[in-house]
Parts: sequence; C-alpha cells; structure tokens
Amino acid sequence: MFSYDHELDAPYQDNLASLIHDYRFKGIIDTKLFPMITYIQKLGNKTVHSATPISRDQAVLALRNLFEFISWIDYCYSDEFEEITFEESLLGDNEKERKMYIDLEIELSGWTIGKGCLEEVEVNAMPNQAKIGFVDYVLYADNGKPLAVIEAKKTSVNPRMGQIQAQRYADCLEKEHKFRPMIFYTNGFEYYLWDDRSYPERLVSGIYTKEELEWLHFKRQDKSSLKDPIINDAITNRHYQKMAITAVCDTLDKGNRKALLVMATGSGKTRVSISIVDILIKRGWVKNILFLADRTALVKQAKKNFKALLPELSLCNLLDSKDNPESRMIFSTYPTMMNAIDDVKNKRDQKLFTSGHFDLIIIDESHRSIYKKYQDIFNYFDAILLGLTATPKSELDKNTYTIFELENNVPTYAYELGEAIEDKYLVPYHTIETKMKFLEQGIHYDDLTEEEKEMFEETFDDDVKDISGEALNSFLFNDNTIDTVIQELMEKGLKVEGGDKLGKTIIFAKNKKHADFIVKRFNALYPNYKGDFAKPVYTGINYVESTMDDFEVKNKLQIIWGI
Repeated sequence: MFSYDHELDAPYQDNLASLIHDYRFKGIIDTKLFPMITYIQKLGNKTVHSATPISRDQAVLALRNLFEFISWIDYCYSDEFEEITFEESLLGDNEKERKMYIDLEIELSGWTIGKGCLEEVEVNAMPNQAKIGFVDYVLYADNGKPLAVIEAKKTSVNPRMGQIQAQRYADCLEKEHKFRPMIFYTNGFEYYLWDDRSYPERLVSGIYTKEELEWLHFKRQDKSSLKDPIINDAITNRHYQKMAITAVCDTLDKGNRKALLVMATGSGKTRVSISIVDILIKRGWVKNILFLADRTALVKQAKKNFKALLPELSLCNLLDSKDNPESRMIFSTYPTMMNAIDDVKNKRDQKLFTSGHFDLIIIDESHRSIYKKYQDIFNYFDAILLGLTATPKSELDKNTYTIFELENNVPTYAYELGEAIEDKYLVPYHTIETKMKFLEQGIHYDDLTEEEKEMFEETFDDDVKDISGEALNSFLFNDNTIDTVIQELMEKGLKVEGGDKLGKTIIFAKNKKHADFIVKRFNALYPNYKGDFAKPVYTGINYVESTMDDFEVKNKLQIIWGI
C-alpha cells in the first residue's frame, strides 16, 4: 500500500510496527481491520521471542485476519473485484475467537495461563440465585493475592457491558482475600481498566504485567495527597512557577490524568516540569517517566536540565546507545519512541516498554499535529499526560484542549508573554525590518535593465518572465539579499561586551541549503572570524550537538542558523 497509494508516505522507519501504526495508514483502512493486523504482529512477536508454540487455532485466526486485510486491499485497489469468503467454519464471532485474542494478550504481558493466571475461578456471594460465579481470568501475585480480574465478552459485544459483572467478581474476591483486585473487561479488541478506588474506567491498550499491577496496588495504598506540595526553591522559586505546579498537583489530586501548561518561552516550563516530577516521585505517584520532544537538541537539553536539578534520578536519552533504557526517566523524540516500543528489551530479554511502564509522560510543545501523527504513543501507554507549550492559549487548536479533556481556551494554568513582561521576567521584543525590492515585488523581466535581463536569461528558462516575491524567496538565494541582511544584523543587532560584539543570535533559514548558503556568505563578508563565529545547526551534521554546546559558552560561537 505504501508503494502504491499516493496518500501514504513511508514513516521514519519502514518496519512492520511503524507501517501499521502510521496515522495515515490507520486513517485509510477500515477500523475493524486494525486489531486484526495487530493480532498478526503480536502473534509473530510471540513466535520469535518466546519458546511457547502457537496453536493451530491461533495460526488459523491469523490467516483469516490476513485474508480479511487482503480482501479489503482487493476491494479498494483492484480493477476487478470478486467477493469471496474465508471457508474455515470454526472461525466465527464466538467464544473461541475471543479467547484466542485475550490469551495472546495475557501471554505477551508476561503471564502464564494456568500458573499466575487462572481461568474460570469460582467465587461466592454473587448477586444471583446460585450465589456463585466464575471469573473468566484472575491474575495473582506470588503471595496468592488477586491482583486483577478480567471479564471477557464476545468480540461483537461492547466490553463495557461487562463492567458491573467484573466489579461484582472483584467484590467477591475482596471478601475472600481481604484484598481488592484491579478490574479489566475486554472483548479481545478493546481493553478497559478500572481501579474503582482511585479513578473512573479508562480505555487501555492491553493487560498489565505482574510488576505493573503490583505497582498500581502500591500506589493505591501508599501514595500521598498532592495538596500543599512542598516545592524546592532551588528548582522553581518564581511565584507563577509555583502557581503552575500547584495547579497541576490540584488537578491530579482530584482524579484527572491530564494537564496542560501554557507558559511563555523563557518562563521556565522545563523547570516547572522538573519540580512536578520531584513532587510526584516523593509523594509516591510516579516511578517511570517519559519526556518527549520533537527535536534531538531539545531532548538533549531537557536531559541536561533534569540531570542538573535532580541528580539522583537515573536518566536515559533514548537516542544515545550508551545510555541505559532501564533508567527511571527516558528522554526521546517521537519517532524513536514509536520504534522503541517493539524493539527495546530489558535484561531478561522481555519487552521493556509495556503499556503500563510509564506513570507520567511529559510532552514538550504540545499541539494537535503531534497527537495526530504520533497518537499511538499516547494510546499505547497508560500514563498521566503533562503537556507543555508556549503557544498562546487563544491560538491553540480546539482539538488540543479536547485531547487534554479541557474546556476550550482554559488550560490547567497559563502564564503568557504579556504577564511575563509586566512582571519583568521577560522583555518585549521589537523588530527591525529590511525591505528589498525583489523580495517585496518579485522580478518582472520587462522592468529590468539590459544587464539584469542578460543575467535573468542565463538563470531562467525562456518561457519565464515573472517571478513573485514569495516564489523568489522560496527557491532562489541571492548574494546581495543575504549580504544585506547579514550586514544589517551585524550593525543593528543587540551588542554585548560594551557594544563591541554581537550578542548570541539565532537565525532561521528556509532549508538546509539556505542555511549553508548564509554561512558561506557570512564567512565571505567576515573572514576575520575564521569560520568560528557562525555555524549551521540542523539534523544530519555530524556532532551538531557540540555546536549547540559551544553556543551556550559565553566566549564561543555567537550565531547559529537553524531551519
């Protein structure tokens, strides 16, 4: 499909997991096909990474799912479609099919059915005439305590129809064991988790591992209230930062699992997130944290800040192969995390990033496009979400508020540029505009001098006579234009060291070629700086991180060009 359908572009990596979880692919296929395709993928993973053989029924179901997918492709893309049916009479919408889906999910979560996971467990005191019931699955701790019940419905039935039944099973087990289990209910396609002592039900991507369920129970019993948080002034000491932290703690303490902070660039969003992590760890709310950003440099910078302010917290930059992914806090870009979900293993050669692995996900610069493109990350991990953005609250897409389950234009807390300037934490910006004839008006052949016409004819095809300023700016880099802008910057830019030196400056180029061209012109104009005053910064440059490090040093690099 990716090689044939022009609506589909291959994702960052073209392995099976990346392809089937691509948001464009998911937007094209029928919704019923996605769980069928993921079943094939999960069964394949089990076959490769487990010594447990798959059954004939599992293999036939995978074959049937593949048949359904190929039939859909045939229907959508073939010039001549003939409808045919899969002739395996045993495979229908029945208990057996549902069981195969759920059994596979349980096994992939590290459970052994018949040991630790028991089926058809009899319970007493059910509200029926016989006073007994049979729980489809019960997941047990090593000490025999029931960690969770799983109520299984047919694949054609909404799993929420089993919510009350599952709760009654939990009531019975609690009476017997003096220990209340977590509650799952599923039809094999959708999974709901209900910790009815802490949160409402929520849709999750699968069954928790034993360690994750034990951690849920620990949090249920031992985590402390987030009221009156003790904020470390060494991390965040400004009034608005403390208000942001308190607002997040308050919303989480009320049972919400999502929070959105709108804070102006330079106001200390990362420091606020560090304080929130510090409090949540100390109050027993979180153990494993994921920090996501859309650029490698931002990932590296965030890790550096956390290391400086929370030195005892083990950290891992997932883009650095030397770091340990079993650290308490992971920093990653979105594409890297998407691939790590299936690829990264723990020391026991088991999948590390299971659905319940992270307690908190921090999203740097939250906006709708991130969720549209990488929504599977947030659908997969069952974690508290903390969004950080500098985009003014009035300019945020309505769907961003919807994602965080907030009223439009009402984030959890906002501290915007105007307030920061009024409080004298930030200063207002002002612009210096340099207008140039070609960029403003474009190039019109008939208006050129004879010398300019000759240059135009040498540069463009014969049928080109007019070029708009917008088009000109997008593809043609002119020496004179760039030289003028650079000279204006060096003359009128903010100065340091008594006015003798240009202050730290960031210039945004149109693309990589444009950035390289600007640097070339700068070095031609100012050879006295020996090529060490201004450098490009973009993905693909070897050791580009060291350039960013140099930019942070007072007497080193002064200008960087980004894109």
